[in-house]
Amino acid sequence: MPAERRRPRASIVVLAVLLAVAVVAGGLGFFWVVTQLQEARTLIGDQQQQITDQQRRLDEQQEMIDRKEQFGTAMNDLYATIEPLVDLPYATIVPWYRVEDLADRAWIHRRNPAALDQDVVDVQRLTSEISSRSDGISAQAASNASGTAWEATLDDLGRGWVSTVFEGATPCGATALACVSGAQPFTVHVRADSQTDPTMTDWIRTGAAYHEYAHVLQFTNPQPTDDALASFGGDAETMADCYALTFLDGWSLDHEVAIDAYSYYEVTVGYGYTCDAGQRQVIRDWVGQLGVTRQVVGG
Repeated sequence: MPAERRRPRASIVVLAVLLAVAVVAGGLGFFWVVTQLQEARTLIGDQQQQITDQQRRLDEQQEMIDRKEQFGTAMNDLYATIEPLVDLPYATIVPWYRVEDLADRAWIHRRNPAALDQDVVDVQRLTSEISSRSDGISAQAASNASGTAWEATLDDLGRGWVSTVFEGATPCGATALACVSGAQPFTVHVRADSQTDPTMTDWIRTGAAYHEYAHVLQFTNPQPTDDALASFGGDAETMADCYALTFLDGWSLDHEVAIDAYSYYEVTVGYGYTCDAGQRQVIRDWVGQLGVTRQVVGG
């Protein structure tokens, strides 16, 4: 029997080497897969972060858009409150400098939501102030129905904004028939006994009411008034007399009030100076400049 042939050892070594190579290749392949998965996770994470950042920026932009729209709505409400006041001859009832300031602040705060929120609150507060002031003045004026020449004249001139208050003693002094103060520019304080004074007539009361209404206009239109006062030597009383002389036909500072068929009182009303034609034109020009006008702010 022939002797049994043995497989050469070399083949076993080769097989072992091949197996080792296969294991190494498999290990390298696994490492490559793991690396690729990690890179994919990193890429996905970066992309998710980008999406998150983009969404955050979009949310911030939407928040700013919402705040700006709220501010715009508040400003529209403010202008709607102002609109019925346009052409009233009292400039100070609309503080345009505050409206301008609010518009400027909103521009400065255009990228600050919290600050814009406060700007909206401030606009709403100003709207409420103007509305309340208008309502309060109108209600006060409507409540003084005395039926006197004083009030009839002031209601007509003041378009319901001017109140007539009769008092035992006016805050302007013992000799004054009536007065207006800067603290209450829409209230004319009238000495109560002017209603029973025998030297007074309704015609004199009417002219005196024109004089007092001029003070209302002076207090509520400070800049045009300062300009016009230069023509009256800075004297607001002479200027008020000139207003009555200019706009009340037939008015004079000197009057005769009958006592009986044979006697009369000589009554002088005002401050003793009758303005000339040039000064009366100043008064007309002054009146033409007065009042609330439409203004665009923030442009």
